[in-house]
Amino acid sequence: MGAEILEIAREAFWVTLLVAGPAMLAGLVVGLAIALLQALTQVQELTLVFVPRIVVMFIVIAICLPFMGGALGRFAIELYGRIAAGGVGAG
Repeated sequence: MGAEILEIAREAFWVTLLVAGPAMLAGLVVGLAIALLQALTQVQELTLVFVPRIVVMFIVIAICLPFMGGALGRFAIELYGRIAAGGVGAG
């Protein structure tokens, strides 16, 4: 039973990475590019960091939404199937 719980936790962690990864990676890339631009030009405007990062992250989320929904849906169906089969330890 303990091994199956760890397997479910591992799958949940993996699905979380798959769902959040594209937006976080896009935010990281945009943040690094803007930080480099600010270091080169010495313009230290705070809104220059947040606004483009948020816009790019929303665009990436909108593009990846079908993939994100599919990954979460598959995980939920598998988890609900295990629960319907008699609980976590019944698998």
